[in-house]
Amino acid sequence: MAEAKWTTDHELIRTWAEARGAVPSAVKGTGGGDDPGIIRLDFPGYSGAGKLEPISWDEWFAKFDESDLALLYQEETAEGERSNFNKLVKRDTAEHKKRAA
Repeated sequence: MAEAKWTTDHELIRTWAEARGAVPSAVKGTGGGDDPGIIRLDFPGYSGAGKLEPISWDEWFAKFDESDLALLYQEETAEGERSNFNKLVKRDTAEHKKRAA
């Protein structure tokens, strides 16, 4: 597997996601009021259809920061293809893994 990286940089996340056609989304039925609920990046044509609803980048990043998250992501697969791999993790988990490396 190609190396995964992590970031909290909003512009890097947005650029990475948009380059792959992903949109900021929330899991339907998990939020309420001003809270979007559980956030995800939705890649068209994948399993999010019907389960995710698009939200604005501002809403997505507000929840991302409020939840103290980091994005674990991959630029390329081991075969050199563009990768969509991503996972939202707690920032302290990402920091711990960075120190252990």
